[in-house]
Amino acid sequence: MPIDPHLLAAFTLATIVAMVTPGPDMLFVLGCGVRGGPRAGLLATAGVITGDAIYVAVAAAGLAALLTAAPVAFTVVRIAGAAYLIYLGVQLIRRRGAGDGDGAAGGGLSGRRAYANGLVSTMANPQTITFTVAFLPQFIDPALGPVWVQFAILGAVMIALEALADGAVGVLAGRIGGWLRSRRTIRRRVDAATGGVFIGLGVTLATES
Repeated sequence: MPIDPHLLAAFTLATIVAMVTPGPDMLFVLGCGVRGGPRAGLLATAGVITGDAIYVAVAAAGLAALLTAAPVAFTVVRIAGAAYLIYLGVQLIRRRGAGDGDGAAGGGLSGRRAYANGLVSTMANPQTITFTVAFLPQFIDPALGPVWVQFAILGAVMIALEALADGAVGVLAGRIGGWLRSRRTIRRRVDAATGGVFIGLGVTLATES
């Protein structure tokens, strides 16, 4: 086996602890689930883990160190992502309660948009690549075999655990949101609250050092 079983067990445990702590990705998935239903929550999760997979591949190829060493590029990614999240939040608040005649399945957020927004959200979060670069190498031993294979194994474990955690949050939020969306007044408040979450995440990204 190209990876130490003890390191793999330690990595799995550490990743579980990290995943159950609510972060930007989980909050984003929660917001999408409330807004668009369980399907939107799952597809937002798929977008998030797609972004994670890209970052794992980047880290394995050694390009992450280059991005980390380029403060200008790092800042551009952060600001662009923050602006996009704030834009999504403002749009939700402006259009809150729109399409009240739609069924719960529609929910005001298509699956395609949920996936795309999840992908953009995680790719625009510098913490994702910083975490990947700092965290994964701690559990890799070059003496055991090709480093890229070990990256792939650890990355697969991390992505699977995040899919379970965020997917569960997205489905649960979607089911609760489906009940809330059937009531016009509550739906308007849900849209406003979800928009506030997105704006908050954008402001957090923009102000991070």
